[in-house]
Amino acid sequence: MKIPGLRSPHEKLGDIVYVGRMLDKIRLHALGKLPEDYHKALGGGFDARCCAFLGVKYEDVAVRVKLGGEDADMLEWCFTNGRKPSPEEIEVWNSYLRKRGWRDDASQRLAERKKEFGISDRDDIQTFFDILDLDEGNEIRTQW
Repeated sequence: MKIPGLRSPHEKLGDIVYVGRMLDKIRLHALGKLPEDYHKALGGGFDARCCAFLGVKYEDVAVRVKLGGEDADMLEWCFTNGRKPSPEEIEVWNSYLRKRGWRDDASQRLAERKKEFGISDRDDIQTFFDILDLDEGNEIRTQW
């Protein structure tokens, strides 16, 4: 289902994948526009990993986002209150997250999710980012 205002996990903010999507989910939830299916995962999964990567607590990010501001302001807040990863760390992070579920310890869970979606036969869906994009009507990116 397409969710207006929710960007693909592939989109970057400050060269970092996923962080913009996390901010979108916080904003949409605060406005009552985030589908209920997404509520239970707020602050968990990729949100939790993203916050750990930036050295901030999800709850603190949510409070800051609800105060308002541009994406760049939110990212700078994370860098100031957590840590600013080096370009090399960002490269590793982006590669890790974009490929999550592809030949790693999450592959079995990805196979289960594909079965739940009725797409077990879709060889083009190889990562969790792919499944998110498919579910939300975004283009499946075959190149990272």
